[in-house]
Amino acid sequence: MPFNLPGTLLPLYALFNPRLLLPSLIIPDIRHLDFPALRNAGYRGAIFDKDNCLTLPHNDKLVPGLEDAWSAALRVFGPSHVLIVSNSAGTRDDPAQLQAESVARHLHAPVLLHAALKPSYSCAIAALSALPDLAPHEIIVVGDRVFTDVVLAHRLAHPRTPWARILTQFGLTLDRPRSLPVQDSLPTAGGSGEESARAPLAVLTTRIWQRESMVMRLAEATLMRLVERWIDGARERRDALEERFVRRTLDNDNEKDAEKPVRGWFS
Repeated sequence: MPFNLPGTLLPLYALFNPRLLLPSLIIPDIRHLDFPALRNAGYRGAIFDKDNCLTLPHNDKLVPGLEDAWSAALRVFGPSHVLIVSNSAGTRDDPAQLQAESVARHLHAPVLLHAALKPSYSCAIAALSALPDLAPHEIIVVGDRVFTDVVLAHRLAHPRTPWARILTQFGLTLDRPRSLPVQDSLPTAGGSGEESARAPLAVLTTRIWQRESMVMRLAEATLMRLVERWIDGARERRDALEERFVRRTLDNDNEKDAEKPVRGWFS
């Protein structure tokens, strides 16, 4: 894994905007997402992380047991509205894009080619450019890391230029989305309801298919818990979203193991 400067600097950014660390939903893995309910609520596309979310690290094939859930995501959103954004495949560490091509072939979905790693603004802009007919609030972002995937979800809704982001931070400009997603009617996790309304749905997965970066995961989990306790309404908002979009009972025989207790970093 290459050195990730944007991810390393995240704790500093979080001092000024701790809501960057708050996921909208926390689930064991993608089998627990109710994709039809998300589509009915106005979400029209999805961005997925690869390693430890869809595949094992350094592997291009879907984790066994996720086939039905992945097929449902592709069917509900359509392959053109599903994008894989990885900090391995499609990056500078994949110079000939061979891994990106292999992942796209195995998962039947495009892989973003990007020079800047998640959660940089350059990566966020590239991801939105790859989904040109979707607004940020019409997208769900699914991944297993707070400092990369959850933060990327929030940054998709931020202005593209540094000057515009500074103005927005001080409340000097605010563009309303062209339509309001379901999040706008739910309790706001601190700050304005407008900010929540513009952001994608950030989905954090906790099932670790292969252990890696465990110290960083623990640090991310600790900071996320502190922020969620500190910001009024944060946990209530997450509970309300999970009530609508998380499948509590899995009905496929291949998914039975997902119903067993899974050790995760969050509760």
